[in-house]
Amino acid sequence: MEAEVISMWDRAMPILTGAALKIAAAFALYMVGRWLISFAINMLSKILTARNFDATLQRYIANILGVVLNILLVVAILGYFGLQTTSFAALLAGVGLAVGAAWSGLLGNFAAGAFLIIFRPYKVGDYVVAGGVEGTVVEIGMFNTVLNTPDNVVSVVGNAKVSGDVIRNFSSNPYRRVERQAQLAFGVNPLDAIAKLTPAVAAIPNVLAEPAPTVEILDFNEMGTLLCVRPYCHTDHYWQVYFDTNKVIAATFAAAGYPPPFVVEREELVPLKK
Repeated sequence: MEAEVISMWDRAMPILTGAALKIAAAFALYMVGRWLISFAINMLSKILTARNFDATLQRYIANILGVVLNILLVVAILGYFGLQTTSFAALLAGVGLAVGAAWSGLLGNFAAGAFLIIFRPYKVGDYVVAGGVEGTVVEIGMFNTVLNTPDNVVSVVGNAKVSGDVIRNFSSNPYRRVERQAQLAFGVNPLDAIAKLTPAVAAIPNVLAEPAPTVEILDFNEMGTLLCVRPYCHTDHYWQVYFDTNKVIAATFAAAGYPPPFVVEREELVPLKK
């Protein structure tokens, strides 16, 4: 009995040793392949950077190259183990069709991402509203766009949703307008308020001199005169100018001694019946 066990072990040892060596070689091939893929992607990024390619386009091309090279690496390892790569390619194509039919939305995101790269409605670093989300563009990926919202939350939006919705790019133009309102009480001269408020708004840091800020009469309501206050600034300074404008309105009206606005209630006189 012991002799039979020894004999079986002697026969199994070459097989186990060969399998172990093959697995070790496949692992080494995988590690070398991963290093070569990283090297190729880094080299491509350096070449594109040297040719002044846009950062968004660089990431998109690098992602596609990484996916293709990883698939080739898996096919090469399977071929090393003796599997027919042609059959694997056919199987992969069939699986791709099945997955494509089941995940049509994912392919839609991929196609939309390609169009976003081609038509360039925004780029990395732009402040936009895309897919109903407002924030700074961090990355335009193969399937989605990553935005960092003003409250510092990372939001991932599918490219299909982005391309199918209205895109508002606040960074395309050199400046944007800050829209604020200032309510005056009854009895306050709006022209005097405009004369005091206009230079105060113009003195706010990062408010542009051209176009100059405007303060105009917007409407008349039950509290008095309503002014519109419109300074202009770069989109990077929008919220700073927005809040500073509110402070300047309050400080200017307080310094002028304007009374706070209040609703004036009107009583209707009903004639007495005889």
